[in-house]
Amino acid sequence: MDNKLIVRRFLEDILNTGDISEIGKYVSDDYEEVHEGVRYKLGIEGARDHILGIRKVYPDLKLTIDHQISEGEWVATCYLVKGTFQNEWLGMKPTGKEIAYTGVNVDRIVDGKILEHGGAANLLGPLIDSGTLVKK
Repeated sequence: MDNKLIVRRFLEDILNTGDISEIGKYVSDDYEEVHEGVRYKLGIEGARDHILGIRKVYPDLKLTIDHQISEGEWVATCYLVKGTFQNEWLGMKPTGKEIAYTGVNVDRIVDGKILEHGGAANLLGPLIDSGTLVKK
């Protein structure tokens, strides 16, 4: 499977459904997330926990891929996410409102599986617009 397709299938089959039963088909045992230059060795179990955590906050989450670029082991995915904010997240109370945001994921594929994941999501504006960050 080509690297862009591996990432696409992971996002569509795992993230968008919340069904983590086949996550090992897409994620390496040595899976790491990179945030602000720090590597977090999560493995498959950590990837499962991450997906389940996202789906708890946004049970109806739907990620749509706008486009992907692939070079060697690396895949960049630009996306749009929509979901209803249903459960507390990072101390923020749920609003019950739909939130939509864009972002970019950068994944490294080795031996047909996602080994490394990082990226950025444009959440500040949508969280303000939804009333999540506004004290009433």
